[in-house]
Amino acid sequence: MDVATNLRHIRQNIEQACEKSNRNPDDITIIGVTKYVTIERTKELINAGIKNLGENRLDGFLQKHEYIQDNATWHFIGTLQSRKVKEVIGKVDAVHSLDRKSLAKEINKRAANPVDCFVQVNVSGEESKHGIMPEETLAFIKDMEGFANIRVIGLMTMAPHIEDENELRQVFRRLASLRDSIKSEQLPHAPCQYLSMGMSNDYHLAVEEGATHVRIGSSLVGS
Repeated sequence: MDVATNLRHIRQNIEQACEKSNRNPDDITIIGVTKYVTIERTKELINAGIKNLGENRLDGFLQKHEYIQDNATWHFIGTLQSRKVKEVIGKVDAVHSLDRKSLAKEINKRAANPVDCFVQVNVSGEESKHGIMPEETLAFIKDMEGFANIRVIGLMTMAPHIEDENELRQVFRRLASLRDSIKSEQLPHAPCQYLSMGMSNDYHLAVEEGATHVRIGSSLVGS
């Protein structure tokens, strides 16, 4: 199936999820995750109308960025090593995986302007997942005030790869609730209005539970 057809199907699912939860589909940003596909397939995605692209591997990001550059808004959604920050900063529009002070320090040092960051939270508590524990998130975000080039625009999580809808909803609800409490602090350096959560298998649930950014790969561009 081509990308445009896949995208129509995904948009329909998002519209249905928004209808159920009384939300506006225009408030949902679809990030096309291109980590497993070619530059040609990535261009198809842009031609279909997806301008937000997500990469989680540095080499894949740099390769695609060289060809596509400013025709897209780039989201770095994978673990970012501090020593690799210098290769990304200035090319990427948002980092979805801020999860430690050493990374914030490096971004702050390398950036010429404030960088939009999502703080990655390990809501499910899985050892295999990166991210800050929910109970430590507010303190971590308050700590970011010392970095002029870090702007915390939201929270990100990766839900477990499971079939249990109730459990998935619990993960998404906990992140939404945490976002609400941080947003209510009205921290100038951390407006924290967005939620990056939901992938190919669970994005419709994530939207029902408040996602503003969904990261979709295989069901959009294939694997």
